[in-house]
Amino acid sequence: MPAAETVTYREVATLYADHHGWLQGWLRRRIGHAGDAADLAQDTFVRLLDAPDETPEKQANWQLREPRAYLTLIAKRLVANLYRRRSLEQAYLEALGQMSEPMAPSPEERAILLETLQEVDAVLDGLKPLVRAAFLLAQLEGLGYAEIAARQALSERTVKRYMAQAMARCIVLLP
Repeated sequence: MPAAETVTYREVATLYADHHGWLQGWLRRRIGHAGDAADLAQDTFVRLLDAPDETPEKQANWQLREPRAYLTLIAKRLVANLYRRRSLEQAYLEALGQMSEPMAPSPEERAILLETLQEVDAVLDGLKPLVRAAFLLAQLEGLGYAEIAARQALSERTVKRYMAQAMARCIVLLP
């Protein structure tokens, strides 16, 4: 293992030892579930290890002035992702509940569909809300650009531009 990586892992280990218990307690108070809090605390430190080398925290050799504020920022994003994923799962399950039994997918198909929905949601996460909404209206409700423009009080040209942005993001980020 290169020396630079050793220092990074050592610094993260120190940060983990100093702040993991505090972060897990903060998350438990915020979301009210000890298991989710433990998972999200772990995920926070994994994100630190996975951060690209050009991020400020790695350029500064992990000498953060406010480590708890930085850990909280990462954890808040992970909490938002958790809630968004659960909301998506709930909407999917409600849609399944409205289907007749012969039309309902098998458990394996459900798992694959849910995983695909989560991947698409992650890809669309970086889009502006109006761009995301236009894309979802077109893809899920089958609306045309004119209908989307009317519903969102936009010009049709703007809807076309939004759709191009969303499709480009999908092409670049979907596996």
